[in-house]
Amino acid sequence: LINSCNMKKLVLAFALFISLVAFSQTPEALFAKANNLYKNGSYTKAIEQYLSIEKNGFHSDDLYFNLGNSYYKLNKVAPSIYYYEKALKLNPAHVDVISNLAFAKRMTIDVIEELPKTFLQRFSENVIQKLAFDTWAIFAVIASFLAALFFLVYYFSSSSKGKLFFFNASILGVFVLIICAFFAFKNYDTIKNTKTAIIFFEKVTVKNAPTNSSEVVFELHEGTKVQILDKLDNWMKIKLADGKIGWISASKLKEI
Repeated sequence: LINSCNMKKLVLAFALFISLVAFSQTPEALFAKANNLYKNGSYTKAIEQYLSIEKNGFHSDDLYFNLGNSYYKLNKVAPSIYYYEKALKLNPAHVDVISNLAFAKRMTIDVIEELPKTFLQRFSENVIQKLAFDTWAIFAVIASFLAALFFLVYYFSSSSKGKLFFFNASILGVFVLIICAFFAFKNYDTIKNTKTAIIFFEKVTVKNAPTNSSEVVFELHEGTKVQILDKLDNWMKIKLADGKIGWISASKLKEI
C-alpha cells in the first residue's frame, strides 16, 4: 500500500511533470497564437502574446521581428525600431528585418548624418558584423575539421600529386580557421563593448553634464538610435552617429 507521505510525493512529482510539459509547450503555442492574431489585424493582442514569450526568457530574431512588425502596424516608432534592432543583433543578415527597419526609420524626426568611416570600420561593418559571432565560430570549427581531414588524407596518400593537393588544402583550411576565429572574437568584442539604445520619449533634451541644471546642447526624438558611452546614477552619456555627445536621463531611452 502507498502511505499518505508517498502519495503526496507522487502527486507533487506528477504535478511538476505536467507543469514542465506545459511550460515547454507554451512558447510555441503562444507564438502560433500571436501570429494568428497578427494575421487577423489584432496587433495589440499579438504584442501581448509576443511579450509574454519574451518574459519567459525566450529570444529569437523571428520573435523580435514580429514584435517590430506589430508595433509598426500601430505606428509606434520607438518600439518598432527597438525590436528590429534587437532582431538584427541576433541575426545581422536577416534581410526582412533590414528592409522593415529602413521603413520604420522613415517615421523618425531626427536626421543624423553619419561621420565618414575608415576602411577598417567599413570592413568590420560590411563583412565581420554581417554574420553573428557564433556563425563565424561554426565556420571556424568546420574549417578545423576539414583541415584535419585533408592533412590525414595527405599523410596517408601515396600519390605525389595527391599529397601536394591535400597538403595545400589543409594549409588553406588552417588559414580559413584563423580568419573565421578572428572574425568571431572581433564580432563578440564589438557586441560586448558597444552598447546602443533607442529614444523612447517623443522629445528629450540632451545636456552637457549629468545634472538637471546643466545646459541643453541638443534635442532628440523618439526612435533615434544612440550609442551609450558611460553611466552615472540615472544619467547616460550618449553619442550620435554624427559625433555629437551629451548626457540624457536613463529613463528616456531603452538599451538594445
